[in-house]
Amino acid sequence: MIRLTWVQPEDLVGHELRQAAEDGRDARKIAARWHAAGGHDAPPRAGASEPEAARLRGLAEELLDELAAIPSPLPEPSDLAGIIAACPDWPGTTTPAGLHDSGAARQAAPGSTTPQGAGPDGGAWRESGADGGARRESGADGGAVRASGPDGGTGRASGPGVVVDPARVLGAWLGRAAGCVLGKPVEKIPRQGIRQIAEATGNWPIRGWFTAEGLPDEVARRWPWNRRSAVNSLAENIDGIPEDDDLNYPLLALSLLERHGRGFTTEDVARLWLDELPAGRTFTAERVAYRNLLDGVEPPATATYRNPFREWIGALIRADVYGWVNPGDPAAAAELAWRDARLTHTANGIYGAMFAAAMCAASLAAGSAEEVVRAGLSVVPAGSRLHEAVRLAVADAEAEDDFERVVDRLHERHGDLHWVHTINNAALVAATLIHGGGDFTATIAGAVAGGWDTDSAGATAGAVAGALNGGVPERWRMRDSLASSLTGFDGVGLARLATRTQGMMTA
Repeated sequence: MIRLTWVQPEDLVGHELRQAAEDGRDARKIAARWHAAGGHDAPPRAGASEPEAARLRGLAEELLDELAAIPSPLPEPSDLAGIIAACPDWPGTTTPAGLHDSGAARQAAPGSTTPQGAGPDGGAWRESGADGGARRESGADGGAVRASGPDGGTGRASGPGVVVDPARVLGAWLGRAAGCVLGKPVEKIPRQGIRQIAEATGNWPIRGWFTAEGLPDEVARRWPWNRRSAVNSLAENIDGIPEDDDLNYPLLALSLLERHGRGFTTEDVARLWLDELPAGRTFTAERVAYRNLLDGVEPPATATYRNPFREWIGALIRADVYGWVNPGDPAAAAELAWRDARLTHTANGIYGAMFAAAMCAASLAAGSAEEVVRAGLSVVPAGSRLHEAVRLAVADAEAEDDFERVVDRLHERHGDLHWVHTINNAALVAATLIHGGGDFTATIAGAVAGGWDTDSAGATAGAVAGALNGGVPERWRMRDSLASSLTGFDGVGLARLATRTQGMMTA
């Protein structure tokens, strides 16, 4: 019997009940009915339950629809106009071009902006470390982060028309690949296991690829590598850049822009997926949306119909390219990310994509991680759970010298979330960017050591840090050939992708 993960109704109810608890819906009566019938809670890591659970499928479908009919009381809109209205610091006065997707008229974004140096709550962002001294600003090679822009100015995000150093675009691709591959072999291993593996092989704090060489048998048995990734993501077997969904989705975004330009619609995203993305390469919210498309469900209902993963990390990992083609324009980047994300996600799932896109846009023109995270937070609704999580993560990263204590606090606040949820992973990314202070290795190591979605968090943090530094240290560079099951991309080099990305900036 085939137990396809992430789509069977009996496997979704437990996840939807947890989602209801997170977004403030009272589902206690429905939960009681489900448990009385023998239904299970959401499994912590597996995507499918035992085959016997199929007997509950009819009840599961009924309860999923009942849960969908309960509105969330939280002020977390999913429509673009509502999101912009909920962002008092929405950058600039960019007029979003994607409102036509929902049939709404074009609407200018609010003109208020956060003053340079202001934090997400309107106060000053502290630029000093916990001891009152300056934070580290060392770059990938141990030198200073390049704070000046291509024109010799301050490097502040300056909006459309900014000229970007090609090294920063390539650095973004290199950083994303390095962070992803670092996290691949330890994906699904909890935080304590990652540390034990690293300590046992002399790699703690993490300063290089994970390795099985010298790993004691008892540690290896206690914390087995990710089965699919251990064959191509350890120091002893990395040969080029292995395939990963965190790298396939940026390729799809680039292909989407090359085919349809900046005026693409959510429907264009859906058609591209059906044409080019193998269903077996999708997971969680993306797999549910793919199933919905095949069942004839139209976007954006694809994101909500029996999809309890709509606030998980899938949309966030698809957003980098939308930022890279809009250097210095986080509003434009966020709007493109919204059009893509609404195929599969709602609320904080969408905000995560917009957050990542805005950060990537800023990272090609900014001079510091603080500036990048500030740009990302400016496109996240101020009353949302994601905004609060990132704001607190930044404060922790500024206050603590030891990043392990920062991660302790993140796990205290977000330990109940699934390990691939948007909120916990986005908070971790923001924290490691701030605490890393421009050090590429420390930044991706923090994202992976945090122990949630290791390859995804590592990829996003790496993309930002690589762009800020205009490259990555030699130890993190791989043979320039990316494996992919997407048509026309297998074996492509990151240098070629960077050139194509730069070409789309003016398209």
